[in-house]
Amino acid sequence: QVQLVESGGGLVQTGGSLRLSCAASGRTFSNRDMGWFRQAPGKEREFVASISWSGANTYYADSVKGRFTISRDNAKNTVYLQMNLLKPEDTAVYYCAVHTVGLYSSGYASPRAYGYWGQGTQVTVSS
Repeated sequence: QVQLVESGGGLVQTGGSLRLSCAASGRTFSNRDMGWFRQAPGKEREFVASISWSGANTYYADSVKGRFTISRDNAKNTVYLQMNLLKPEDTAVYYCAVHTVGLYSSGYASPRAYGYWGQGTQVTVSS
């Protein structure tokens, strides 16, 4: 089992920044590929960013590319999502997850490829 706890969400104005953290405990974290997803009211959960176990590979949704940065600190069992230039359309509950199913290189953007999820943290961007 892996337990994930997100933090760092909140209310911010358009153009502002937030840094989300996801602390992992339980089974080994350092050899797991990780992802961030988000879900707005009435919408499906969507991919935001992902990072390979070593940190060597990162992937982003087109909607956040150039504004968000995913990183990890394996010594602290933590993955981060730095969010800059936030927009109202970024408003959602943000979830971190552990990739567990299939090839990471081809399935990093699919929620179905992730077997462990945190409880989520709310991000609200006001206009």
